Amino acid sequence: MAKVRVRFAPSPTGPLHLGGVRTALFDYLFAKNQGGDFVLRIEDTDTARYVEGAEEYIEEALEWCGIIPDESPKKGGKFAPYRQSERRDIYDKYTEKILQTDYAYLAFDTPEELDAIRAEYEARGEVFSYDNKTRNRLKNSISLSEEEVQKLLDEKKPYVVRFKMPLDRTLNLEDIIRGKFSVNTNTLDDKVLVKNDGMPTYHFANIVDDHEMEITHVIRGEEWLPSLGLHTLLYEAMGWEAPQFAHLSLILKPEGKGKLSKRDGDKFGFPVFPLNFKDPETGNISQGYRENGYLPDAFINMVALLGWSPADDKEILSMDEMIKEFDLHKVHKAGARFSKEKAEWFNHQYIQMKSDEELLNILKSSDLHLNIADEKLLRIIHLMKERATFPKDIYENGKFFFEAPSSYDEKASKKAWNEETSGILKDLSTQLEAVDFHVETLKNTIHDFAENKGLGMGKVMMPLRLSLVGELKGPDVPDILEILGKEESIARISHAVNNFQ
Repeated sequence: MAKVRVRFAPSPTGPLHLGGVRTALFDYLFAKNQGGDFVLRIEDTDTARYVEGAEEYIEEALEWCGIIPDESPKKGGKFAPYRQSERRDIYDKYTEKILQTDYAYLAFDTPEELDAIRAEYEARGEVFSYDNKTRNRLKNSISLSEEEVQKLLDEKKPYVVRFKMPLDRTLNLEDIIRGKFSVNTNTLDDKVLVKNDGMPTYHFANIVDDHEMEITHVIRGEEWLPSLGLHTLLYEAMGWEAPQFAHLSLILKPEGKGKLSKRDGDKFGFPVFPLNFKDPETGNISQGYRENGYLPDAFINMVALLGWSPADDKEILSMDEMIKEFDLHKVHKAGARFSKEKAEWFNHQYIQMKSDEELLNILKSSDLHLNIADEKLLRIIHLMKERATFPKDIYENGKFFFEAPSSYDEKASKKAWNEETSGILKDLSTQLEAVDFHVETLKNTIHDFAENKGLGMGKVMMPLRLSLVGELKGPDVPDILEILGKEESIARISHAVNNFQ
């Protein structure tokens, strides 16, 4: 049996969409599960839509996700080049080959002529298709004599190469995910294989490349399912064995209807791209999961479960566990609805699984200005990470550790402060001045103070917390005091007393 080889073949026409990440991931998981190779190939034949920087973005995004190609334009490999724009001589060779068969022909129709024909059909309420019913009446090497064709070639008239769709054949097709189905060739048109600039279209180039690169399985989005008949016939025309195909369902909008788009992300407040992407023309920046604080392993875990169910319906899986369990036959036929809440849930789970030291490194590499010793920051992380969904939440929810409150929550102030409170906190400050700022010492000091004064703990703890935090929230007060230190803690208590007098 041939070694399993799969390819992810994006076009550099913009940032990598969530659906593209999932296709790449499923390619990667399947290849590694089967002990095979994962190939990254850049399909850049669509020069009109090429976006500068998109190829580099794709490579960086895959690397961030942990989807590392065995072969790629950057890495090279046995079947290089891996960029279609560099494979022109290969396509030219196979263009000549298919034109020697009865499966392809030259078409000299100009865009203006085809537009005029389409307009005629529309005027009659019909839809024009360049197919086995119309090609004999159009300007091509089927309808024209050899002499007429040669004359046009001699005159350097532009032409495209079209596939000659067979008449009235039933194609029995099979998809790993969707099973068996049939297509009648009379429903398919004569697709362009080679454009008038000599560059192949997706249909022809990817067939040639998949054959040349010995691809055994093609995993791609369901938008390519209608092309399966044509691609199967192209393999037949070239006399090659076709790979196995698996077409992935759509990733759906949060409400479940329609394909997830960037507009949905903008509307509901979540990214649809793995990394930030700056449009080179407009300068507009599209938000990415990385920059929004998602951990790569959490992001990939979330993406993997959009349309695939591992055994026992487990939800938290490492890349190695996903590789071990992945099975294309367990990929769902139905569309997978995206959920922002579920994506955040995954990130929260992975935050909890990270060690304090790992989160320290993440926070220190962020754009937050954390002017605090690592030892204290580790304590803060340990206290605050339980409720954090993103690393920045540790800072946002524990902001009082980094800066003193400039105001006090009004509702909390009414609850925590009365005419006796200022005197109580002044006396407590005197007690705190005399002790070491260690959690157990502070805990005992506050407890003894309240007991000696005949006060309930709430009358001491609530205003003390308000003084330190500005609100009635946060971890245990002795932990806050120890991290802030004696000087800062006393200063905050003093500031609160002056504020409420």
